[in-house]
Amino acid sequence: MIVNFISKKVSPNFKIFFINKNKKNLNYHNISSNSEIKKNIINSLSKRNFNGNLGEICHIETAGLKNSFNTVFIGIGDEKDLESYNFQYFGGLLFPFIETLQYKEINIDIGNVSKVRLSYDNIISNFVSGMHLKSYSFKKYKKNKEPNDNAKKLTAINILVTNPGKFKKLFVSFNAVTEGVFFSRDLLHEPPNVLNPVNLASRAKELTKYNVKVNILDEKKMRQLGMGALLGVGMGSANPSRLITLEWNGNPSSKKPPLGLVGKGVTFDTGGYSLKPSSGMEEMKMDMGGSALVLGVMKALALRKSKSNVVAVIGAVENMVSSNAQRPSDIVKSMSGQTIEVLNTDAEGRLVLADALWYCQEKYKVKKMINFATLTGAIIVALGNFYAGLFSNSDKLSEDLTKSGKLTDEKIWRFPLGKEYDDLLNCDIADVKNITGTGGAGSITAAQFLKRFVKKDVEWAHLDIAGVTWLNKDLPLSKKGGTAFGVRLIDNYISNNYEK
Repeated sequence: MIVNFISKKVSPNFKIFFINKNKKNLNYHNISSNSEIKKNIINSLSKRNFNGNLGEICHIETAGLKNSFNTVFIGIGDEKDLESYNFQYFGGLLFPFIETLQYKEINIDIGNVSKVRLSYDNIISNFVSGMHLKSYSFKKYKKNKEPNDNAKKLTAINILVTNPGKFKKLFVSFNAVTEGVFFSRDLLHEPPNVLNPVNLASRAKELTKYNVKVNILDEKKMRQLGMGALLGVGMGSANPSRLITLEWNGNPSSKKPPLGLVGKGVTFDTGGYSLKPSSGMEEMKMDMGGSALVLGVMKALALRKSKSNVVAVIGAVENMVSSNAQRPSDIVKSMSGQTIEVLNTDAEGRLVLADALWYCQEKYKVKKMINFATLTGAIIVALGNFYAGLFSNSDKLSEDLTKSGKLTDEKIWRFPLGKEYDDLLNCDIADVKNITGTGGAGSITAAQFLKRFVKKDVEWAHLDIAGVTWLNKDLPLSKKGGTAFGVRLIDNYISNNYEK
């Protein structure tokens, strides 16, 4: 779908009005210059059970009249409570509705709203961004069209504004983030017989066209570097493992170390010999959600030409069962030199991240590093599908990430770390074991394991995104499936902390 900003001289076929819970934000004189049309719309609105509550929507069509158009009223609740993301949600709310009306192209006039902290420019940009984000669908492998595919398909949305040039410039950053989200969702939806570690590396290479530097390390190179933890996970797969590095140098004059992003890229996770139950295993194609998040962020930064320096490291593996696969009780040696007793082959993501984290610190000398992983089912028990888990050795980093989570409504919740949890990972015959063997605190001890591979002078945060990366229900900005949670959050964090 294409989004255009065009002059208000063009007649709209949709007018959008935002109405608060007291129904006071309706400028009746803006509905129509035709008094008869205006009267009909006002009468129709009064007869409907529309109270201006947050997320309510009411559509009134003036079909059959000269210069006919559609009027849409969207409830905004208490305008004092609104944030930018609310207007994205309003756009996401509207899109599925207008998508069914069989318009090939629509012209939208978006009314102003008073007593809101946001500027009119931001209201429009966020509203249109929400429509764009909600428009995503993945039908790459569908040969037979669905019944609705034969109808008119919405291909363009034109937003009527007084200064189209200004809005086109303003929307560049919004569109860049949307493209990053779409890239992430595309990767999440790819089937694992297509998106294996080698293919994921090839997809990462696509970002070179946007001036992102991409380098791929094969198994021979990783073996030379001593990445026994990562390589151990991929031993059972016919698809070789890869380490993917990306560099965005948007502020070449800066002498500060770059921000490091690290992603778990397990393209399919059977659990290895600690085999997962068959029920639900089909969703384990999304166990590369951390890598998808990182790649989405890097694309967004490049497209909007972010004035930041960011590096990324992705460990890409496939966790399979075979005569070559890793066994419970194996001991592997990580790049850091620490040895790990593998008591559970389904606790594989932390093994991948152990080497990826260490490489990020050794190669790029980062002093601030954030990793992302669909790491534990325990985080879903704790937080459901509403928050990602946050674990960190830095209060300041945690506060900044939490702030960005609130601004984008990609919510995160901080959990504790501590010696009492760390002691549970001590091992009799290796430096550390990959599970505690005790019940409870599974997400915390997984994070505590990762912390052993973070240098003391590095600020670090780990986001466990297992509960928010893939949902079997629609959300305000996405249809069921891959959400690309975290792309907007991290882009906002970088914008607020690395570009000022």
